[in-house]
Amino acid sequence: MPEKNQTKETKSAKKEPKTKKTLSKEDLKEPKDDNWIDEIVSKKEKTIAKEKISDAPIRSIPGIGPAVAEKLMSAGYLTLTSVAHASPMELVEFCEIGEQTANKIISTARSQVGIGFKKASEILNLREKVSKIPTGSKALDSLLMGGIETKSITELSGEFRTGKSQICFQLCVNTALDKKHGGLESGVIFIDTEGTFRPERIIDMCGRFGKDVDTEQVLNRINVGRAYNSDHQMLLVLESPKIITENNVKLIVIDSLTSHFRAEYTGKGTILERQQKLNKFLHQLLRLADVYDLAIVVTNQVQTKPDVLIGESTTPIGGNIVAHSCTTRIFLRKGKGDKRIARVIDSPSIPETEAIFRITKIGIEDVDSS
Repeated sequence: MPEKNQTKETKSAKKEPKTKKTLSKEDLKEPKDDNWIDEIVSKKEKTIAKEKISDAPIRSIPGIGPAVAEKLMSAGYLTLTSVAHASPMELVEFCEIGEQTANKIISTARSQVGIGFKKASEILNLREKVSKIPTGSKALDSLLMGGIETKSITELSGEFRTGKSQICFQLCVNTALDKKHGGLESGVIFIDTEGTFRPERIIDMCGRFGKDVDTEQVLNRINVGRAYNSDHQMLLVLESPKIITENNVKLIVIDSLTSHFRAEYTGKGTILERQQKLNKFLHQLLRLADVYDLAIVVTNQVQTKPDVLIGESTTPIGGNIVAHSCTTRIFLRKGKGDKRIARVIDSPSIPETEAIFRITKIGIEDVDSS
C-alpha cells in the first residue's frame, strides 16, 4: 500500500512542472495589472476628495472661530478655494482681520486645497473640462473655438451700436435657457453700469427657441445689479459669491467695465489711482472666474487715437491693465445694415481672425440665416 501511494505522489510531482510551463508572461503580469487598476481608482478617489475639500465651507478650516468665519462669509469668502486664492491684504481690507490671522488662514486653506505646481497633462485635462457658452452665431462660435469660455475674462470693445450689449443679452439667454433648448440651465449675474439692461430684449431673444420656452424662468435666472459708481460696482462683485453658489451662476456680465472709472477719474493726475483701482477690480473678477468655474464678459468703450492716420484709429479704454487682465479681447465694428464684424485682437489660443454676424429682433444670428 505505501508503495502505491508513493507512486501516485511521484506521478503527481512529475505533473507539477508541466502545469507551471503553461503559465504565460501575460498571466504572470495580472497582479501588476490589478495594481495598476487600483492606482487609477485611487487617483480618481483622491481627485473626488480634493474637489470635495475645495468646495468645503470655510468653517472647516482648523483654528477659525465663529466670529472670523462670519467676517469671511460676509465678505464673500464661502469656500476653502475662495480663501486659498485670496491675498492677505484682501482679507485684511474686506474682512477687517489682522494680517497675521489672514496669513495663517490662507496658508491653512492652501495646504488643504493643494495649491501648487501641476503637470502640464493635468492642466490639459482641466482645460478639456472648460465649458463654452454659445453666442447664437455659428460663425462667431467658430471664431471663438466653441463660444465664450469659462474660467476667463472676455472683453467686447467697440464704438456705439456695434453690438456689445446685444451679445451680452444673447449670452444671458443662452446661459439661462433649459438644456433641452440648448442652454446651460444656469444662473447669470448682470452688473449694469449704464442703465441699459432691457428684459424686453431677453424675451425677444427667447422667441427663436420656440413657444414652449419659459421666459419667466429665464428672467428669474438673471440677477441684475445696477451699479451707480465704481465703488458700488466693486461692492456688487464682492457680494456676488453668495448669489453664485445659490443660483449656480456660470456667467457674469459687466456692462460696461470702464464707464464709472472713466467718469470719476478725469484729470491726468488721477490716472494712476484709476488704474490701480481698475486693476484691483479685474483681479476680483479673475478670482471669481477661476474659483467658481464661470465666464466673465465685460464690455468696454473705446477712445480715438489722434496720431493714427492709417489703420485702426480707436483703442479700448484701460490701457495695459485691461489688456493684461482680459484673457480674450474682441473688437467689434459696424458692417452694412444689421451686419457686425468681430475681430479677435488678443487671445492665448485663438489666432487674430474675423467673423461676420448680424443683429436681428431675435438676437445674434449668422448672416446667411433666414
